Amino acid sequence: MKSETVESQEKNPIVVRTKEPVQAPAKIEPLSKRSIMDNNLRLLKARKYDELWQECCGYLDLNLDETMQVQKQLLEKQLSVLSKSEIGQAIMKGATPRTVEEFRRQVPLTTYKDYSAFLLKKREDALPVKPLFWGHTSGRTGEYAYKWCPITSGFWEEIEKLTIAAFAFCSCKKRGEIKLRLEDKLLYGAAPAPYVTGLLARYAFSRIFNFIPPLDEAEAMSFAERGKKGITQALKEGLDYYSALPSVLVNIGERMGQGGGKRDIKALLRNPKFAARIIKGVIKSKRAHRPMLPKDVWSLKGLISSGSDSSVYREKIKEMWGCNPLDMYACTEGLVISMQTWDYEGMTFYPYLNFFEFIPEEDVLKSKIDSNFKPRTFLLNELEAGKNYQLVITNFHGGPFTRYIVGDMIKITALRNDKLDIDIPQMEYHSRVDDMIDICGFTRLTESVIWKALEKSGIPYEDWTARKELKSKPVLQIYVEMKGNGHLKPEEIAEKVHQQLVILDKPYSELESYLGLKPLEVTLVPEGAFSRYMLNQMKAGVELGRVKVSHLNPPDSVIEFLQKT
Repeated sequence: MKSETVESQEKNPIVVRTKEPVQAPAKIEPLSKRSIMDNNLRLLKARKYDELWQECCGYLDLNLDETMQVQKQLLEKQLSVLSKSEIGQAIMKGATPRTVEEFRRQVPLTTYKDYSAFLLKKREDALPVKPLFWGHTSGRTGEYAYKWCPITSGFWEEIEKLTIAAFAFCSCKKRGEIKLRLEDKLLYGAAPAPYVTGLLARYAFSRIFNFIPPLDEAEAMSFAERGKKGITQALKEGLDYYSALPSVLVNIGERMGQGGGKRDIKALLRNPKFAARIIKGVIKSKRAHRPMLPKDVWSLKGLISSGSDSSVYREKIKEMWGCNPLDMYACTEGLVISMQTWDYEGMTFYPYLNFFEFIPEEDVLKSKIDSNFKPRTFLLNELEAGKNYQLVITNFHGGPFTRYIVGDMIKITALRNDKLDIDIPQMEYHSRVDDMIDICGFTRLTESVIWKALEKSGIPYEDWTARKELKSKPVLQIYVEMKGNGHLKPEEIAEKVHQQLVILDKPYSELESYLGLKPLEVTLVPEGAFSRYMLNQMKAGVELGRVKVSHLNPPDSVIEFLQKT
């Protein structure tokens, strides 16, 4: 396997679909006048679905050699503008690479700290290309309350294409099929701008969909308010698509099941459409001998739901809503990295936004032990199926992030999708690099596997957090808030979750068989502890993305708060 080279494909160069990065105004109004989305909307309105699919979803037809050629050509264009900027000169330490090989040999790996002096102050004069607007994401380490990231015009043009691609994939059954229609109804489930989801809602989704509730109203509401109003309005008017976090979709399904058959009769009479939809739902649920679910009142074209808990809730969401949720992997620094297609299996890398490199898991672990260790990186055509890698991205289209280490570990599930004949590697989210619990060197448990074990155990929990604690032996300590009238004892819960971890994680199962160690212990916290923590954080002015208790490795202060409430 190669680790630092890429073969030339000069014999069959392909035409890159994207334009050279251009200077764009800082204000957002000109978006409505730009041709990329306008052209796609014209194709959608004219029902020229073949052309629209080729424009927005055609990357699936690239073979791996062509994908690598796209990566190479766009990186070389990026280097030509990056090297002329102040931030580029600072990041590349004066190097002026022109090829992929020179770039990977001469330019160091970076983290947000390398950019903070420029980006936290929004130094547009230092950037390769003036951004169209700025998005931000929550910091995770405590070093930054949030991280500002510029989004260029060229970047946004690709996102506009991917917007249509995502809604095509989540509702189609075969290649080339587009069920999306102008003015389909979309339930608003985004975090507000300047979060990227809010920017997408206002400047991309709003040009295609009728929002429920209307966008201007939704943006002025709290998350809880717009969720409640949106569901009520969708019950009256119907719903075509929904894009939301997996936990939100599950919460709606559970709440509907708890109150679906107890609607106020007077309210039903005042709203005939509402009444008809609810009565239809009640009848369907009673025939199925179960509580009412979202699929009883809506027949959605598609669902989009991404996040670290996507794999945990996938089956539950499908059962509640009647369709598979389309998963995508994204980060604010690089926007969309990969996305599922209509078979809802692995996610396919999107090659037009970022240059991809991958640090193998063994090198990530060595780097934690030895700060002087220089990890290897592999390219998209050098990966191995079944292995875990930390992602490294370099923005195209004038973005600033260069050999930027994303804090996530991904798993390469396959080198291609044979079922759909997609010749690009397939991936799934594995974990945060810093969010793993190591037990005796035998197993490194992720948030996802612990969460799945809790779900499969069948215990009625509200929320949870876990960490390793050292007592007379290493302990996997899970703090659980039970839901409703759960009367299980901590030892019973621990046994149920332990049995699922044995099934889900082979190294965990070997702790008992090899070491005689059964490390799992459960501590119950008072009812409402997690929600009180969130309220306490919000009152203290903590940024929105940091108010929840993290599922892995919470500090002592958080555990003390949960236990005393």
